[in-house]
Amino acid sequence: MHIFDNKIIIVTGAGQGIGQGVSRRFARAGGTVIVADINVDAGQQTANSLQALGGKGYYIPYDLFDVNGGEKLVDQVVAQFGQVDVLVNNAYPTGLIPPGPIESKPMDGYYKTMQAGFFAIVNIMNAVFPHMKERQFGRIINMCSLNGVNAHKYTAEYNASKEAVRAFSRTAAVEWMQHGITTNIICPGAMSEAAKRFMEKEPEMMAEMLSQNPAGRMGDPEQDIGGATLLLASDDAQYINGNTIFVDGGSHINGVNWSPKNK
Repeated sequence: MHIFDNKIIIVTGAGQGIGQGVSRRFARAGGTVIVADINVDAGQQTANSLQALGGKGYYIPYDLFDVNGGEKLVDQVVAQFGQVDVLVNNAYPTGLIPPGPIESKPMDGYYKTMQAGFFAIVNIMNAVFPHMKERQFGRIINMCSLNGVNAHKYTAEYNASKEAVRAFSRTAAVEWMQHGITTNIICPGAMSEAAKRFMEKEPEMMAEMLSQNPAGRMGDPEQDIGGATLLLASDDAQYINGNTIFVDGGSHINGVNWSPKNK
């Protein structure tokens, strides 16, 4: 069913991993997907592939470190397509600071992380708000992390940025629902590119984490994470607002052993 016909969906960080999977799921539902990514080749390849799935894909460059990047992106989308129905904030630049204890991390790393992981989301949400308000409809889905919810060690800057997004999202949910705009959070557990790199680096720890997941596996970016995102973006989710949805096979229930080596 093409339930997203005539819908304009922005997915940031859609050149690979979870963002790509989410984009593919929207395309299968007939959506017009704006693939927003800093990687031109990956972003364009994803956009080109969506047509065959039943939707449409358009690549637009997007830089999290540009303080006005979200505003520029939204302006371009509205100028070209006239509206934005769904915003999925998925992009995050991994590897800004190596894992390590709080006291070992440089302050400039925290500033960079907060710009890319939090301020960029504030910028693009503020940019899309007046357009959604005018049409009295909007769906905003922000990807956060169990790392922040469970306070996993050695990733303090990442945890802090993701929890800042969660707090901001919940406040937006309270303020913007009156305009027909819902804001929800997904904490995904999926075999993203970052997860694949982690598996290669720490296979024993990954195996132990999977053994503690009731599903016994990592999620699929398109089927599992994309499916949940599609639900939250749909008309059926008009009364779901301000929630954190754990799409992780149940690993959040008792937590997982997150103990990366401190090198």
